[in-house]
Amino acid sequence: MPLTPHAVDRFEAARSRMEALAYRLLGSASEAEDAVQETFLRWQAADTDRVEVPEAWLTKVLTNLCLNQLTSARARRETYVGQWLPEPLLAGDPMLGPADTAERRESVSYAVLTLMERLSPKERAVYVLREAFDYSHREIAGILDITEASGQQLYHRAKKHIADGKARAEVDEAAARRVVEEFLAAATTGRTEPLVRLLTQDAVAVGDGGGKVPARTKAFEGARAVATFMRGLFKPGKAQRALAGGSPEIYATTANGGPALVVVVDGRVLGVMCLEITPEGIAAFRSQVNPDKLARATRHWAAGDHGAPALRLH
Repeated sequence: MPLTPHAVDRFEAARSRMEALAYRLLGSASEAEDAVQETFLRWQAADTDRVEVPEAWLTKVLTNLCLNQLTSARARRETYVGQWLPEPLLAGDPMLGPADTAERRESVSYAVLTLMERLSPKERAVYVLREAFDYSHREIAGILDITEASGQQLYHRAKKHIADGKARAEVDEAAARRVVEEFLAAATTGRTEPLVRLLTQDAVAVGDGGGKVPARTKAFEGARAVATFMRGLFKPGKAQRALAGGSPEIYATTANGGPALVVVVDGRVLGVMCLEITPEGIAAFRSQVNPDKLARATRHWAAGDHGAPALRLH
């Protein structure tokens, strides 16, 4: 039965919030969009006049669709080529959702999205619903069809996993911007030592090429190994131009609320490097170069004005 205009309006009023929830649950913008569309189909098939609280109904359906998706995604990622990293969202993307509290900002940070891959599907769901959307444990129990006590246990386990995996405290935005500028300056000197001084001793660099773009299957670990890799990565030359299909331009911006470098060739985003910056130095570089996970970033990038690049690799 076709939806009434009122029923469509009720769904559309919740769409942006549902997309933000699905993205945090799945770590993929394209999969989040698919999950929200499937939720719409369920809404279309429902007797919407009898739904007393549309937001609660839609949240329950969407969350459980995402739980099913997470369970099947685990099996797919066992055969994924190389490292699996989330799909980054650039500054201003509405799918980032609410960022009015520290908990909500942290729940969508690239570092925490990566750590959430270690959680079970239900741990992840409880963590996201509680931290990012401030649902009570009672409401979460109703959404997931579990007891309130079970939900609290899942939440505490998830919180511990995230806390144990996090690097030291991050720095403020102005300090992070200075570190990014210093990093770019050091990366183009052709020397390793200036880079080493900007990194923590246990720094890591990991990339996701999805088997479609060359990316090391194992992370670089330790300041010197990471610095050596970065020195070569930012060295201008024919190899970089051939790999990129042109002369890459590098912009300093933000992704998932944190400092990031965006590599662009002829208006197309070829890579997003998310930096995890702490008071001790740069703790991690997480680079998304799988083209399947950069389509949304390219669309979003094309819609904005970004000024001059921070660096051009000729």
